[in-house]
Amino acid sequence: MSRFVIGVDPGTEQSAFAMFDGCEVIYHGIRDNEHLLNHPFWQEDHVFVEMIASYGMAVGASVFETCVFIGRCLQVANAAGGGVTRVFRKDIKLHLCNSPRAKDANVRQALLDRIGVQGTKKNQGPTYGIKSHEWAALAVAVYGWDMTFGQASGLSKTKQQSARCAGSLQK
Repeated sequence: MSRFVIGVDPGTEQSAFAMFDGCEVIYHGIRDNEHLLNHPFWQEDHVFVEMIASYGMAVGASVFETCVFIGRCLQVANAAGGGVTRVFRKDIKLHLCNSPRAKDANVRQALLDRIGVQGTKKNQGPTYGIKSHEWAALAVAVYGWDMTFGQASGLSKTKQQSARCAGSLQK
């Protein structure tokens, strides 16, 4: 069983992803959807993809294209023997910020508070290099970690996790 989760923020042509081990971001990026579908991580058990939710508003073609891509992700994972869990953005916001009305800036701040600051090029922090939709993918991954491996609150680490994370920061 892998001890990391992968979060995916799907898009119409490109999607962001982040791999998270409970302490730090292992790998992240934004790739063309076709390239992402060929990535070997679809065979993993703990892949979480943000799902589109309907709020009764009219939507454009891009939303449907994203839905098609989410379906393709599920199909590729199933064929590779992996497991994908769909999660809604409002559940992630509620988990990380204790409010379904939280904005992207609030989610980003909750991630910085939990994982650590970005830092600078000379003094890189644990979230250094994460940009744009990768923040949403990381939020999906952190939510997935907490749902899979347990976390009482998205804002406070357990004693065991804090000790493990403190050790990884000393590498």
